[in-house]
Formats: sequence, C-alpha cells, structure tokens
Amino acid sequence: MDRQCFITTVYNAAMEISPGQKHRGVRIWTLQVRKIKVRFQVAYANGTALSGAAVSIKQTRSGFPFGCGMNHNILTSNAYQKWFASRFKLTTFTNEMKWYSTENEQGHENYTIADAMLSFAKKNGIAVRGHNILWDNPKMQPQWVKNLSPRELRIAATRRTDSVVRRYSGKLIAWDVMNENMHFSFYEDKLGRNASSEYYLRAYQLDPRTKMFLNEYNTIEYSKEILASPVNYVKKVKEILSYPGIKGILLGIGVQGHFSSGPPNLVYMRSALDILGSTGLPIWLTEVDVQKGPNQAQYLESILREGYSHPAVQGIIIFAGPEVAGFSATTLTDKDFKNTPSGNVVDKLIAEWKTRTLKVKADGKGFAEVSLFKGDYNLIVEHPVTNLLTRLRLKVKEDKFQETIVLRVTD
Repeated sequence: MDRQCFITTVYNAAMEISPGQKHRGVRIWTLQVRKIKVRFQVAYANGTALSGAAVSIKQTRSGFPFGCGMNHNILTSNAYQKWFASRFKLTTFTNEMKWYSTENEQGHENYTIADAMLSFAKKNGIAVRGHNILWDNPKMQPQWVKNLSPRELRIAATRRTDSVVRRYSGKLIAWDVMNENMHFSFYEDKLGRNASSEYYLRAYQLDPRTKMFLNEYNTIEYSKEILASPVNYVKKVKEILSYPGIKGILLGIGVQGHFSSGPPNLVYMRSALDILGSTGLPIWLTEVDVQKGPNQAQYLESILREGYSHPAVQGIIIFAGPEVAGFSATTLTDKDFKNTPSGNVVDKLIAEWKTRTLKVKADGKGFAEVSLFKGDYNLIVEHPVTNLLTRLRLKVKEDKFQETIVLRVTD
C-alpha cells in the first residue's frame, strides 16, 4: 500500500567552534554567518515517526558565490577550460566586455569573443558578472571616444549602454555600470555631475532584474584612501539612489580588492566593510588579487577569509588564474597547471567552504540535526526495515527558512 512520509526541515543560525589556532576567530565567525543548523524530521503523514532512517547529504552547489576572473585565452586552451570549470561557477570577463574591446573602432562593434566566452560559461553552469558598461577613467576609453564633444559623447555612451545591456539583458547576474566613478570623472566632466546616475538609470531601465554595481579600488585595501573611502562610497551610493526615476534599482557595492605585497590591514578592511554594510546593500569583492611577494599566498588567504566571514559580503571574485592566461599579479598554476601556493589556498578554501558528503541517522522520534553551508543539496533517505529509498533536492538559504518535503513510500 502507498503511505506518505515527510521530512520537516527547520533552519536556525548556528555557531560552531573549529579546532586549531590559525584563523580560529575568523572561522568561528564564518561558521556563524555562513552555516545553518538544519533539523530533519522523518515521519509518516499520520505523524508516526520513522525512526532509524538514514539521510545522506551531498552539496551540489555552494550558496556563496566564489568565482574567478576569466579571459579570452580560455577559448583556445582545453586545459584552461577544464581547470576553470572544475572549480568555479562564477566569473567576470577581465576585459572582453569592456567598450574598448567591443568597439575599438567607432561604429564597428564586435562581440564575438565575449559571446563565445558567455557560451562556454553557460555550457558549464557558470554565472557571469557584466564588466563593465562604462569606465570613468579617461585613459580607459576607446581611443576614438577621448576627444568627442560633449554632445557626441552623450550619443556614443548612450548607444554603448543600449548595445551591451540589450545584448546581454537577463543573461548576467550583475553589471558594473560606471567603473571607478569616485577616483575618476571623465563623464561627469563632459556631461555634468549626474552623468553616473543617468547611466545607472538607463541600465536599470534596460535590464531591471539584474543588480547594478558600483566598482571601486582602495576602499578596503588602503586605510589612507580619500576619494573612494568607505564614507565617500556611502555618499555616492546615496547620490545614485536619490536620482529621479531610479527607485527600485537593485544596487550593489563592488570593492575590487587589489592588495599590495605587504601585510593586509584586516582591521581596516573589516571596519570598511562595516561602514559599507550599513547601507543594507549587498557587497561583493570583485577583483581580488595580491601582488607578488614571499607571503603572497598567506596574505591572499587572510583577505579571502576576512571577506567571506563578513555578513554583508555576498560574493567574491578573484582576478587570478593559470600562467597560460597571463595573470601576472596572482598566478594560481604554472604552465603545466600545477598549483602555485596561491592556487593551493584557493583549492583549500573551495573545499572548506562547502559541506562534505555526510550521513545522519534519525533518532527514535525521527529527528536528526546537522549544520550545513548554504547552498543546493541532493538528499537520499533510506530505511533498512521499510526499504525506503527516496531522493530529493534541498536548498538551504535563509536563517529562519523552513520547508516541508513530502516523500511517497511504497511498502
């Protein structure tokens, strides 16, 4: 006969203490922020507990976006493709979507490389951030843009925004709209003080469901920063959010994270993230790397752990990769794809920041409890007496989320 059984899962914030001294404080906070205590109950539909059921738990996708920059070399290297797809489900194209890459000559757009990279990403289940629509640094414009009149620039910048956003609307998880618009003011100087806000509004209108990011450097890296200090960053955020018509925009805070070869100031970094987090907006570390030095791998690990442990940080992308891709600051593998020390750090954190496959057994009342990282899971529920074998999927995502899953069991 057919009988119904269900699993009730209840999630609560969990704090676990990890043994060991190195990074211990960060690890404790990380587990409090990133893990959820999940309580399973296995029972028949009439409420009778199914004691002794075993629940196998395998994480299939992390709930925390941790990715890596990608460049055009991936299109011609099978080894690079295999290396990347086996590790990451998130990327930013380092240059290939930028204006100077897609319209090097006025009126001659070419998205061939960006399209091919996006196709590779989609085929391998890799989400992509759009980087970038416009860049406020005068040196980073296509050569033909630099000497346009204000009227010509407005037409060209609007056409550029319309072109790239319409092409990739709904296909990306985020846009860096006006890159580095606290350090530079190319568009403001020519088009007026509201130039950034105007293009955030336009991008939002073209792709309203995608997050629109600011993206700056030195905000978390350098304690003496002035132009893009955390306080000035918050002011810029408020300026954009107050622009007419922009209500409802999904705005995000991007901090690049280009660190020098010296010891990172983690206390300052934490304080900066606290100030930015006061906005309530999601924060991403968007371009993390560390300059070469004897302690590069150690510093990279400390920076990544600090970012990951902060509750306002919702994603991290490192601008690093294999030697064949030409990443000069932080190289993760040599030419034969053997890990560098920094590559070992990245692989270690990928493994550490996910739940290892495990099995829990329900008690006499059908309950079992375990702490899980947020993310997607495959579950297998088995019972030795009833010969129950049921497979299901579970998404663990919110501290106070709870869900009931009904299983059908045949005796």
